[in-house]
Amino acid sequence: MRRAQANALLLVAALIWGTAFVAQQAGMRDVGPFTFTGVRFLFGVVIVAPLAWWELRRLARSGVRLDARDLIGGCLLGAVLFLGAAFQQIGVGGTTVSNAGFLTVLYVPIVPVASALLLRERLHWSVWPASFGCLAGTWMLGGGALSALSVGDLWVIASAVFWAAHVLLVGRLATRKGAPIAVAMLQFLVCGLLGLAVGAAGEVVSTDALVRALPSITYAGVLSVGLGFTLQVVAQRHTQAADAAILLSCETLFAALAGRVVLGESMSVEQMAGGALIFACVMAVQLLPLLRVRVEVPAC
Repeated sequence: MRRAQANALLLVAALIWGTAFVAQQAGMRDVGPFTFTGVRFLFGVVIVAPLAWWELRRLARSGVRLDARDLIGGCLLGAVLFLGAAFQQIGVGGTTVSNAGFLTVLYVPIVPVASALLLRERLHWSVWPASFGCLAGTWMLGGGALSALSVGDLWVIASAVFWAAHVLLVGRLATRKGAPIAVAMLQFLVCGLLGLAVGAAGEVVSTDALVRALPSITYAGVLSVGLGFTLQVVAQRHTQAADAAILLSCETLFAALAGRVVLGESMSVEQMAGGALIFACVMAVQLLPLLRVRVEVPAC
């Protein structure tokens, strides 16, 4: 696969993830956030399962098998994924698609800060100004006052903490045996089952409501969870990290565009500036360390 083709796949993944916020909000009209999350990720399991089966067979031929530690790690990932996805889903029901898209990516500057505090990893200098920039962007998204942020905004911000935790855990657990797709399927399964369990305990769900929400759940599950993840895994093998960082972060812009085109949402100039500031800070955190590496390691 050529680099340009891989970049195109990453852009498609970002488009799917960004527009999925519309489906998530639409689905909330008929089912609760936990039921939506549960069914959504179980749909993702169905899509990823054939790839996971192929991956496990390939590893088995090489004498590699998943052990109890891998299974426990996958279950832990699934639990954290559930918290991030459920909090985000609750938040999407109480805010705009545009805000949800921009606030979700707050996990990007959270990851290196958490790595420094918990794992004693060194921080690149860009993290600190980017973190303050993200706070300023959040303030601007709230119309110039944090008190103006909706309850939904706060839920989405809380979800970003769990997305950051998920990223940290994935880096240490998901690729331990070279079976990222199989571990991903396991975490999707755990997340889906937890969603259904909590939904069954605390939400009223009817067959008619599920049928009405099915198009939204299908888009968010089959495309966002299943196809989006697969495209990312395949494409990132054939492109540079800098390209992937830029293209995948376009999810926020696609979310804002989808909110505008599909739902007729509007943003004030101040809110658009806040979203742009968050996006710029996210780009800085991802790209500036890569530029430093390129300078320090000259091409042969």
